[in-house]
Amino acid sequence: MQEAKKKPDIKSTLKSLDTEEPIDIYFYRPIGYRWALLFHKLNVSPNAITIAAIFIGIAAGICFYFQDIVVNVVGMLLLIWANSYDSADGQLARMTGQSSPLGRILDGFCGDVWFITIYAAICLRLTPEWGIWIWILGAITGYFHTKQASMADYYRNVHLLFLKGKAGSELSNSETLKENLKKTGWKKGFVYKLFDIFYLNYTVRQEKQSPNLQQMMTVIREKYNDEAPEWFRKAFREKSLPLMKYTNMLSFNTRIIVLFISLFINKPWIYFAFEMTVLNIMLIYMIMKHERFCAKFTKELES
Repeated sequence: MQEAKKKPDIKSTLKSLDTEEPIDIYFYRPIGYRWALLFHKLNVSPNAITIAAIFIGIAAGICFYFQDIVVNVVGMLLLIWANSYDSADGQLARMTGQSSPLGRILDGFCGDVWFITIYAAICLRLTPEWGIWIWILGAITGYFHTKQASMADYYRNVHLLFLKGKAGSELSNSETLKENLKKTGWKKGFVYKLFDIFYLNYTVRQEKQSPNLQQMMTVIREKYNDEAPEWFRKAFREKSLPLMKYTNMLSFNTRIIVLFISLFINKPWIYFAFEMTVLNIMLIYMIMKHERFCAKFTKELES
């Protein structure tokens, strides 16, 4: 009798313990793991889960328009549900080997749609009191939100690249993406072409924010044939690991805790203020720190 296929354990569905935070490890990942097992049995694809998460997140955001705390709590629960699906799609992809560039783009798009809905709901809620100014504040906050989430995602994948290699990271290079974009015709894949253009622009913006990192990566590609030496990988992890807590705080959990508190006290504008001040300070510190040690590593790699 053929031995039954062993069920993958939860650790195999995590990116790495370096890049996970306690709320994810003890709450979202266990829930996402169980969703992933269920969806795997039902033959549901990771991208389908992401799309479901998008609509649940939109419903959550709409609930934050109302000043009824019961409706707000329903929205909070929906957002937690949506994020458990957002965890499950990646865990299922790693469990089944179904990771893809389209899935990565959809995953990022998922979070963008959630927060666009949340921002619009808060602005509509506060318009009678604040007028046009709340929309201006919301637009500026949304701009900085994209910067914060983008660079947090980028630094996390750089860390994973040198920790686990290319197979364990989703880091992309704009030059490679440009070459792939040329090979994809509009007639053969219109939707995929649009996604590729969006993803290329997203990657280019990340690279522009990290010039010293790009110089370091160029040295690794040209001098080391795109294979970072072991001494460097260990040294990079030591410098990068303390910054992973900031990448997590700039991603989802910390900002959502502040959002929920602001809704409970009926002052949702506090969430915008938090993003504009505290999270932007974290972003600037993270970029400066990362750029500083990348410049140092570049000199060591060249010598």
